[in-house]
Amino acid sequence: MADSTVSPQRLASLDALRGFDMFWIIGGGALHGAVKTLGDSPFARLISGQLQHVEWEGFHFYDLIFPMFVFIAGVSLAFSLPRSIERAGRAKTAWRLVRRAAVLFLLGVIYSGGLSKGLDQVRWLGVLQRIALASLGAGLFSIWLRGRSLATICVTLVGGYWALLAWVPAPGGTPGDFREDHNLVNWFDAHFLPGRKYNGDHDPEGILSTIPAIANCLLGVLAGIFLRDSKLGESRKSTTLVGVGAVLVGVGVLWSGSFPLIKKLWTSSFVLVACGWSAILLGTFHQIIGVWNCNRWATPFVWIGLNPITIYLAANIADFSRLAQRFTGPVPGVMHALVACGFGFLLAWWLHRNRIYIRV
Repeated sequence: MADSTVSPQRLASLDALRGFDMFWIIGGGALHGAVKTLGDSPFARLISGQLQHVEWEGFHFYDLIFPMFVFIAGVSLAFSLPRSIERAGRAKTAWRLVRRAAVLFLLGVIYSGGLSKGLDQVRWLGVLQRIALASLGAGLFSIWLRGRSLATICVTLVGGYWALLAWVPAPGGTPGDFREDHNLVNWFDAHFLPGRKYNGDHDPEGILSTIPAIANCLLGVLAGIFLRDSKLGESRKSTTLVGVGAVLVGVGVLWSGSFPLIKKLWTSSFVLVACGWSAILLGTFHQIIGVWNCNRWATPFVWIGLNPITIYLAANIADFSRLAQRFTGPVPGVMHALVACGFGFLLAWWLHRNRIYIRV
């Protein structure tokens, strides 16, 4: 649905962080290619590595991008749901959440190829589908429950997922085996997830790993509830978010000794580390933009943050990286990365200039 207005209650810092996150989604590949052309220095290797996902166990900067978007979706729910409940009531708000999730889920199926290769090759679970399901789960909990209850559910989901993977082996396997193709999550996808899977017989956005993704979104909801608290000073909100985020990162890293950081399983330790860094960045953006009012640098990110799903779909349909090659040639480089990212900013600017904000 297209909307020509932007709510005055929107947080510019949240829109900027959402746009910053989306920037890496639409330009990450081009930026990775540009860094690779800078040579084989230790610095270039470090940056290039951080702009790639880890193969299985570990954590790179690029592994933060997706869970941070889920976290941000939760923060947004904390602001939008109370207004919707006040206007329409809980039942209608819940129904709107279901409809939104259904549309987003369908867009995700289409984004992943839809029926282009036949019904048996449909990828039923993917990035947009995960956002849809995680937002739906966290949103429904948030409609009827308050902060402490939401925190309890979050802990239960994270802890329960750990217990499931640590104590319940895949048939023929051993408890606590988190290796690829040896764990319960991969086995469950291979046997119960229909259609095409991203990694052969299992999917990084599979069935069981949706459980901690809901907790990921709920942590964002809790951060949003905290930001809404009018009794607290804005600087205190920023520093608390950074501090709590640091604690979550620390706990997640410590936990990873027994429950490894594995994005493709969305392990509980991974959720804590990713949400910890997300909270740190949210607090930092809130302080710089919302408290210090230093916001000019973030304007392009705000453009993207106001139309994130549109920019995400456009980047796939138009393929900004391949389009940039028409202007810079086929060899990746800094200019190619700048042009590819520039297409995303240009589209976001045009939409904002014409006051077109497409909501799902």
